[in-house]
Amino acid sequence: MPNLAALADTLRAAFDLPFDEGQALERTRFRTLLDDPRSKALRYAFFAEREAARVPGLAKDTPRRAIARVAVIGAGTMGGGIAMCFANADIPVTVIEQEEAALTRGLDRIRGLYDGSVKRGSLTAEARDRRVALIEGAIGLDRAAAADLVIEAAFEDMGVKREIFGTLDRVAPDAILATNTSYLDIDEIARATTRPERVLGLHFFSPANVMRLIEVVRAEKTAPEVLATALDLARKIGKLAVTVGVCHGFVGNRMLARRGRAAERLLLDGALPHEVDAAVTGFGFRMGPFAMLDLAGLDIGWRVRKATGGSAPIADALCEQGRFGQKTGRGFYLYPEGARAGVRDPEVEALIAETAAAAGIARRAFSAEEIIARLFYPMVNEGARILEEKIALRASDIDVVWLAGYNWPAWRGGPMYWADRIGLPVIVEALDRLAAETGDETLRPASLLAKRAAEGGGFTG
Repeated sequence: MPNLAALADTLRAAFDLPFDEGQALERTRFRTLLDDPRSKALRYAFFAEREAARVPGLAKDTPRRAIARVAVIGAGTMGGGIAMCFANADIPVTVIEQEEAALTRGLDRIRGLYDGSVKRGSLTAEARDRRVALIEGAIGLDRAAAADLVIEAAFEDMGVKREIFGTLDRVAPDAILATNTSYLDIDEIARATTRPERVLGLHFFSPANVMRLIEVVRAEKTAPEVLATALDLARKIGKLAVTVGVCHGFVGNRMLARRGRAAERLLLDGALPHEVDAAVTGFGFRMGPFAMLDLAGLDIGWRVRKATGGSAPIADALCEQGRFGQKTGRGFYLYPEGARAGVRDPEVEALIAETAAAAGIARRAFSAEEIIARLFYPMVNEGARILEEKIALRASDIDVVWLAGYNWPAWRGGPMYWADRIGLPVIVEALDRLAAETGDETLRPASLLAKRAAEGGGFTG
């Protein structure tokens, strides 16, 4: 980032130059930075975060409900991380499981995370003990009765969630009921209760105790005071809340699915995992899509695809071989002797070539620029559909989700802002061409994207 060199030059000038000359240098450096496209994107991101706090139609004087105690259903990785968010903000929380062994594992994991913070020096032992004391373990959903807010963080299965919410409706009749689902229909979950106006989504991002973003999902019947309470509570626990509507995957994961499909298609068409990941990290992400899948675990997406009828030929084939990523030492990459960084695997590259040949696809080489276009243009297109359907309130809200939840490089401003800089006509033309080449009509430009491109407009002003 150019500001670092400018800071160093300006500080050096304070020692080496006369005062007037130092001021002139400082002014020159400032003006250069002010006009830099990266600076403009960062300023856009700054104001987009603040705009996300404003929800049209939600009056400032909307009543808020007091949240003195929270219950979290599920002591797994997500449930434990969510519980820590509240303990960190001095809010007592009850973590509820069905079995003692699962509860013990979850509480031990929480304690281990706090111990790690103490060892790193980011937390005192006294603060750790205070936070751990605020987290109580319990068995059975009836233990949620005293909570003002209950957050369900159970397995991603509609039947499981409906059963949980039906029970919570009975045992916690006055509480706000929230689900941490990443994909499922919250309106359907709410219908399992007699008070759907008290139900909403609070989609924390993993690891929940670290990531800033929460997608606050307003269901069809969510009451204004419930939404307002959730937004205030998100700020209290140090999170950045973006209000979104109900659809499969909401905003972030819905667009991520588009990138995932594009990444798989790139492999079949000729790119290799390390080439795709190198293009994405070169763009500014900390990690490429295939390294990220290996880190998260390929089996997670595999389960979702099997439950929803989706497919990803390469990833599915790897999972069928027991290659789930880093945790098994093999995924898209090899991880010898527990290594954190993957290395190329000839077996995977051979599998890709064989799968493409079986599908009759002629493979070719791709430049980094082509890879970025193939990955991100479909995401922008999906963002346009999200705006058309009013799932997101603003294009800038989509950008905030990707900046805070998926580590989109802040100096590129977010996918919708970036699209405006590329030029919407360029993206429309590329999508039409790609749809014709692949036969995938879902790649055709969304009507809003085509309209803005034809008008010479953009998404972010």
